[in-house]
Amino acid sequence: MTIGSDRTEAGAFDGHLTPGERPALLIVDMVMAYLKPGSPLFLGGEEAVKVTARLAALARSAGNPVVFTNVLYQSNGRDGGLFYRKVPGLRAFDQGSDLGDFPPGLVSNPNDMVFTKQYASAFFGTSLATMLHAEGIDTVLIAGFSTSGCVRATAVDAIQHGFAPFVVDSACADRTPEVHAANLFDLGCKYAEVIGEEDAAAILSAARG
Repeated sequence: MTIGSDRTEAGAFDGHLTPGERPALLIVDMVMAYLKPGSPLFLGGEEAVKVTARLAALARSAGNPVVFTNVLYQSNGRDGGLFYRKVPGLRAFDQGSDLGDFPPGLVSNPNDMVFTKQYASAFFGTSLATMLHAEGIDTVLIAGFSTSGCVRATAVDAIQHGFAPFVVDSACADRTPEVHAANLFDLGCKYAEVIGEEDAAAILSAARG
């Protein structure tokens, strides 16, 4: 099947989610490991950083939470378990590496929240879900790297934790356009709504914290 040609399959995948009253912008692993040439995880994505920076500024001005995640491993990688063994590129996040830093155009401020993780999903092994529930968050707008990896895993876990996930297509990136598009298509069919920057901005502007 050509990507995007027919997602309905007799109505099996044509349901839709609507934004709730309290959204948060969730920025998943938008760090230098994916932006610095020569990094084992490099994929580019500078345009996605610019889109995300605009959405972060808008979210803050509307009083909606901005949440960042990053990745950090002990020097021996034991806290990464089998995932660390399976993906040698994750050594980019060993303690002491600057590849886990946020890019200059997109850094957290004192009012933002930062969660450090060791696995793909922002929810796995962190207190993210507890914090979002405590803040009354019912919707997450997801940006970050990579679309097929940590963004996808986070979106799937978001819906499983009771948060409506909205993946912002231009605020994510992957190593090839085909992988990016295929994963957005599948997420849109099964686990999330896939939206553009304009729709994401409308959701953030309409819900003032």
